Formats: sequence, C-alpha cells, structure tokens
Amino acid sequence: MKNISDIDNTTKARVLVDALPYMQKYYGKTVVIKYGGNAMTNDDLKQSVMRDVVLLSLVGIRVVLIHGGGPEINNMLGKIGKKSKFIDGLRYTDKETASIVQMTLAGQVNKDLVSLLNRHGGKAIGLCGIDADMIIARPLSKELGFVGEVEKVNINSIVDALENGYIPVIATVATDMDGKTYNINADTAAARIAAALMAKNLILMTDVRGILEDKDDESTLMPIVKASEVPSLMKRGIISGGMIPKVNCCVEAVRRGVKRAFIIDGRLEHAALIEMFSNEGIGTMLVG
Repeated sequence: MKNISDIDNTTKARVLVDALPYMQKYYGKTVVIKYGGNAMTNDDLKQSVMRDVVLLSLVGIRVVLIHGGGPEINNMLGKIGKKSKFIDGLRYTDKETASIVQMTLAGQVNKDLVSLLNRHGGKAIGLCGIDADMIIARPLSKELGFVGEVEKVNINSIVDALENGYIPVIATVATDMDGKTYNINADTAAARIAAALMAKNLILMTDVRGILEDKDDESTLMPIVKASEVPSLMKRGIISGGMIPKVNCCVEAVRRGVKRAFIIDGRLEHAALIEMFSNEGIGTMLVG
C-alpha cells in the first residue's frame, strides 16, 4: 500500500512529465514577459514570479523580463511633494518627473528585480531603453510632456545578454535622438521588443483575468481571441477602458510577427507557468 508521501511524489512526478512536451516546445525560444500590477507590489507574489522566471530560464527558455513601476514612481513623487497627474490613463511627465521616473525605474525597481532573480538562482542583468540606444523615442503628444512612443528598437544589447545566458530585465525609459529622456508605457515597449526579437510569446501580467464577455463574470473568460475580432469586441464594449491599450499592444505584437500574445492575471500564483505549460491556460490568448 502506498503512503501519502508516495502519492505526493507520484503527483509531483506526473506534473513534471505532463509539462515536458511544453518545455521541449519552448526550449531555445524567446518569451517576453511584461511584469506589473499587483504581482509587483505584493511581496509574496513577487517572490513567486521571480522563481518562475528563473525556472523558465533554467529549462532553456530565453526569458526577457520587462517591467513598469507605477506605485514606486507615485511613492517617490510623493516624497518630494509632487502630485501625479494622468491623462487618458498615462502619466503626465514634465522634465522633473522624467528624471524621477528614470531614477526609480532604471535604478531602484530594476536593480531590486535583478537582485531577486539572482538570489533565486538566476543569472539576471539590468538594462533600460537608454542602454545602447535600445529604444529610440519620440513625444507621444504635447499634452503628456515627456511621455514617449517607440520610434525604433535596437535589440543588440538584449540579444548579447541572452546569448551569454543572462535574463535581461528591462526598465522602459528611453531617449530621443537629442538625448531627452522619456517615460514609455511598459506594455507598448514589451510589444515592440517582443516583435523585434521575433519572440514566440508575449505575456502581459495584469490585474485582470483576461478578456471577459461579461466584465462582472469571470466564468465568461474568452480563452482565444483573433486579432481580426478585436475591433468588433471594442465596438460591443467587451474590450473597454484600461483593457483597450493592453489588447492593442497584443494585436500589434502578433501582427509584427510574435506567435502568440497572452493577457493573464498576475495575482494568481505561477500564472505564467500554468499558461505556458498546460493545455488549459488561465488567461486570454491573442493570435493573428
């Protein structure tokens, strides 16, 4: 008769065996993960996500981690008595705020994540859009100040890091051709970088389950959405509010050559692993 520990070990072994085809599928492939939301501010979830990223790297997946840091920016601005102002969901960024964003994202947040990954056995290196002119920006609009949109992506520094076995951790600040610093939306940057890398997957970790037919009923999750269906879903109000820019980023990514883009709930432990290493998945997959 098997005892409980035998059963537990058998279950663990079966999980690994079931995951094997997916590990083989992704071995040597590039996956871009945009990390943000509650998973970034909850310490337990942060530890869990970093362990998952290390695991993905150790099984041969080329992981690129791109992060935001809105709460940390708000906290730093609050310390100097500066209030945050948002226009259509984007932070108005004057010259002083741009300096705070650069210091907070490329300094504190980026290096904290690199340190966590290294402590969990990974081999991480911190980068930002300014390094080696990775992201060349241009102003998004006069009203938003130093908020930029991506004009050009240079992936050489990212590829160099991946080829040398590192997990690149990227903060989304950038400069224009004149060297002025811009704050770049992390979802937008992740989509463009994923496309430039011809990544197999783009995963956006958010605070929502995915695209819901009824926003108040999580059982109405739409597991697969085609890019061609998005305009109709927006017109019907199924995709609305803060989901619009996230979905648009996913659509842009798949139209630029990324195989699949996922919107998943980063509040769920091991969300990225479940999405990648199982048939069921837990979020919405966007395909071309």
